[in-house]
Amino acid sequence: MKTQPDYSTNKILAASCLAAVLGLAACQPEGQAEKAGKKVDKAIENVGQKIDQTTEKTEQKIEAAKESVEQQSEKAGASIDKAAESSNDALEKAKKQIDQAISNSEKRVDAAKDSVVDTSKATGEYLDDSMITTKIKATLLADDFLKLAPIDVTTVNGIVKLSGAVDSEQLVGRAIGLANSQEHVKSVQNELRVKTSVPSKQ
Repeated sequence: MKTQPDYSTNKILAASCLAAVLGLAACQPEGQAEKAGKKVDKAIENVGQKIDQTTEKTEQKIEAAKESVEQQSEKAGASIDKAAESSNDALEKAKKQIDQAISNSEKRVDAAKDSVVDTSKATGEYLDDSMITTKIKATLLADDFLKLAPIDVTTVNGIVKLSGAVDSEQLVGRAIGLANSQEHVKSVQNELRVKTSVPSKQ
């Protein structure tokens, strides 16, 4: 919006000058009055030109100020947009880092769970194998025919291995049968051998 300059002061000044010149002209002879009139016209013309120049300069300053304000507003808007974009990028980056950290934590938890399950399973199998071995040994010691036989018993994952020496094939079969009858036994590996009889000297 353009601000119109205040012409009232300039008009009063021009009127005062005109009155002064006319007053002087009235005191002069008639030839002098014509000269005074020309001076008055010239003075009014100069005042008008000065008013026009002042008005033009004022309008130029107002336009320049408006342009400066618009440029500063555009710069401020661009800075705000850039700051907002930078903040969004930072938030997006932080979100990705948080998601990655959560994913890594979940993987670690899953790995720890698997490790605990594997350990528990291995421990359970070890306990089962120990129990199987203990029961078979107790059963062999309780048997009237095998209690004195030196039979070794080992168990791995439910698979029992019998080793040692017995007096006959029948005792080998009896030992295998007793081992197979125990709970949780998957199979029996026979490494028992029959003792060779030494002929007695006569």
